[in-house]
Amino acid sequence: MAKSLKSGDKVAWDSSGGHSVGHVVRKQTTPTKIKGHKVAASKDDPQYIVKSNRSGKEAAHKASELKKA
Repeated sequence: MAKSLKSGDKVAWDSSGGHSVGHVVRKQTTPTKIKGHKVAASKDDPQYIVKSNRSGKEAAHKASELKKA
């Protein structure tokens, strides 16, 4: 996956519930928590906060897990 994702980009990823589609909310470069789960993001290993079109929930994913939709 290209590392050039930006806010608003439509993306797809595989999740425990199957294939999901949504959009990038933001690039996360500092550690944070989402729904009580630790997100170990850093400047050297950023993650992307994505919002699912189906559930409306946010989750963090590495760029390698996301595909532009």
